[in-house]
Amino acid sequence: MTDPAITPAMTRLAALKHLGEAFRAAGIETAQRDARLLTLDAAGLKHADLIRAPREALGEAAAGKLREHVRRRLTREPVARILGEWEFWSLPFTLAPEVLVPRPDSETVVAAALLALKERRHASEGLRILDLGTGSGCLLVALLTELPGATGVGVDLAPQAVETARFNAARNGVGDRADFFVSNWGEAIQGRFDLIVSNPPYIADAVIDGLEPEVRAHDPRLALAGGRDGLEAYRAIAQAIPALLAEGGVVALEIGSDQAESVPAIFLKAGFAVEGPFADFGSRPRAIVVRRAP
Repeated sequence: MTDPAITPAMTRLAALKHLGEAFRAAGIETAQRDARLLTLDAAGLKHADLIRAPREALGEAAAGKLREHVRRRLTREPVARILGEWEFWSLPFTLAPEVLVPRPDSETVVAAALLALKERRHASEGLRILDLGTGSGCLLVALLTELPGATGVGVDLAPQAVETARFNAARNGVGDRADFFVSNWGEAIQGRFDLIVSNPPYIADAVIDGLEPEVRAHDPRLALAGGRDGLEAYRAIAQAIPALLAEGGVVALEIGSDQAESVPAIFLKAGFAVEGPFADFGSRPRAIVVRRAP
């Protein structure tokens, strides 16, 4: 059911206030942010437009679109899904149902990878990057924008994710340096890479149905489910990287905030050296770096 309070005569400012109240009443923690983003999108505005003319009426088209936005958000569909895109590493990424919404926490993987490559970052010519489980392509695309001499390969088990990542690489100007393939981890990949990155599924299967509705009902289960203990993907990656990692290469992986000991243990047992964990913006463990043991 759409919101009858949102009318063409309602001002932009009134719409912001109304949406914020409606979202807070529904228990949505990011109520005011969501209200602003959905109002701007419905009205086709930039934030500066809202500041410049807050009391301008929405108009028929914007009011209709905003009513639909509100209906979807109150069913707990994420704002990013409603908008069809989201920002990561200050870059825009188009979304599809088969990919995760890029999260700020995952930027920790990019930062950890760049730190691990600090001696090669400004001389990245010939550097090869592999993104396992690429999803939207956000990790690979962000890294290619930071490493202008590098090339990359992204793989995913979902064909639509591969198409989405390919589109995002082109959208962000690195499509000529990136290839994307359907593959179960590194099975279809040949050659060796100087940097391997991944945000693998790491949630225990039994936990998924208890997650917030924005995740359990709208994120692809394939990108969430990490098996009985949430560690299956890390075991697969540990088995795959000896054949994929170049001499002197590094691996940067996202981990769950409760996996600061369990994930490194997998790679240490497999004979690798582990650095980290590196903390995300909330000071929670979020990434590790893996190297061949000296």
